[in-house]
Amino acid sequence: MNKFKLNITLFVLFTAVQFSMAQIKEGTIGSEVVNIVKPYTPTISDAFKVKETPVLQDEEEQRKETIQYRIFSFPVVSTFAPSKGKAAAVDPTKKEKIYDNYATLGFGNYGTANAELFVTKSISNSSYFGAMLRHLSSQGGIKDAALEDKYATTNVDVTYGVRERNLSWNLDLGFKNQMFNWYGLPNYSLFTDAIIQNIDSKQNYNTIAVGGKVNLKNSFFKEATTQFKHFSDAFGSAEKRFFIKPQFDFKVLNQKVNTDFVFDYVGGDFERRIDLINSAYNYSSLNFGFSPSIYYQQDDLSVEVGASVFYAALNRNTIGMPLNRNSIYMYPNIKASYKLVGDILVAYAGAEGGLQQNSYADFVEENPFVSPTLFVAPTDTKYDIYAGLKGKLANTVAFNASASFVNQADKALFQSNKFDVTATNTEGYAYGNSFRVVYDNVKSMRLFGELKAEFSKNISFGINGTFFGYSTDAEAEAWNLPQLKLGSSLAVTINEKWYAGAHVFYVGERKDLISVQSDADVFPPIFSDQILTLNAYFDINAHVGYKYNSRLSAYLKGNNLANQQYERWANFPVQGIQVVLGANYKFDF
Repeated sequence: MNKFKLNITLFVLFTAVQFSMAQIKEGTIGSEVVNIVKPYTPTISDAFKVKETPVLQDEEEQRKETIQYRIFSFPVVSTFAPSKGKAAAVDPTKKEKIYDNYATLGFGNYGTANAELFVTKSISNSSYFGAMLRHLSSQGGIKDAALEDKYATTNVDVTYGVRERNLSWNLDLGFKNQMFNWYGLPNYSLFTDAIIQNIDSKQNYNTIAVGGKVNLKNSFFKEATTQFKHFSDAFGSAEKRFFIKPQFDFKVLNQKVNTDFVFDYVGGDFERRIDLINSAYNYSSLNFGFSPSIYYQQDDLSVEVGASVFYAALNRNTIGMPLNRNSIYMYPNIKASYKLVGDILVAYAGAEGGLQQNSYADFVEENPFVSPTLFVAPTDTKYDIYAGLKGKLANTVAFNASASFVNQADKALFQSNKFDVTATNTEGYAYGNSFRVVYDNVKSMRLFGELKAEFSKNISFGINGTFFGYSTDAEAEAWNLPQLKLGSSLAVTINEKWYAGAHVFYVGERKDLISVQSDADVFPPIFSDQILTLNAYFDINAHVGYKYNSRLSAYLKGNNLANQQYERWANFPVQGIQVVLGANYKFDF
């Protein structure tokens, strides 16, 4: 035992000596007297980095003592018995089954019927088939409407597609039938009950379209879109449109180059002009253009610089106003963005332009109450200069704000058709209850702001507003264009069973040019032109739904809940409160 204590004492002394000797090495700081013979100028010496394993420089070699030790091992009795660990139970979230097909059916006041059917089927690992049927109709019943005001729209679309690793394509076929009535009859004294009963205000539109799209990967040929559409109405008007838009993407000197081509043709004919009998006329417009651009990106800066060149051939064959024009147009195509603070704040700007192809079908889509007597011509957007900021105010709140200035030649504007008591046109659209299209050079200023928030996975909110300012050349006003638009939306998932949402929008005042009867007692009546200011309006729409199970759910929708019978177009009031109750059913084959 004494020998063991002696060994321990020697070990402690040996360690202490080793530690003391290790401190005596080159670079240690000692005590000495410094005599300053010039002004002291402090300097920083080179850093002395301590090595992880310093080399010991002992003044003398220490004699190593031999230490002998033995480990005494003996058993220790333990009564501890560890229990087996058990994983904590976690309630697994049940994954909601996703169905490929669904059907919707709903009914409401005003004789409203809403139906949808969507089916899709995978034919093989790479090919699929889909079909969509949609129907929305109303039996009318607008207060104080003198003419029939029912409407109906039915769409049938089918598609067949293939998705492969480097190639995907699809073919589409669609049919649409629309029925509307020119029910916006002006309040003229000569419109007696007998005359009103003889006005057939019904109009039907039919559309047949076939088209397709192809996408390639790992190829300079990026994609191409094409479509042929035939559009017709119940008054013998017909229009054909064909376009193809290929896109190419390749590199030149390590710079990405995009080139878009467009071939867009529209041609049609109308049975007559609104003011002349035996005045059938036709029109055609061909736009061919290409838009090359170079894309550059470095760090937080992204720039796309290019231009667009178009050749346009416009032909209109009509009595008194023939037109045959061939022109070449050039437009800027510049876009830039810079990340000021990552994705939190991004500045963007651009200058763009283009030749917009207009068509009878497009005008009907925007305003179904146009007369089948239109002049159709393209719009020349000389430039659209814009700048803005977008980003995030918080992790769940995004914003976008921009200002733009647009210069457009031959911009299409909707204006009320005038009623002429001496005219021989007695069609259902010829009583001042339809719209024509006029063209003018319009300069527009736009201020836009938007906020989107995802407060949680169950609540999302958005609000946006746009202010417009217009300047025209020939027309007194930018007809039927509002100066202010506001919109807001809210979507809420209340729980696993209930969900709800709302959408509110506001549209400011618009101007239209109408004919006003000056004296109701004079016959034939005398009419004069007058600028009408259409009142601003807001519309509140909401819905609530209940999921009975993964397949079946019910919904209740309400439109125009403020019950405002505002006029979207002059003399065309809308329906009041509209309520639709319906159900959705999801299924698989």
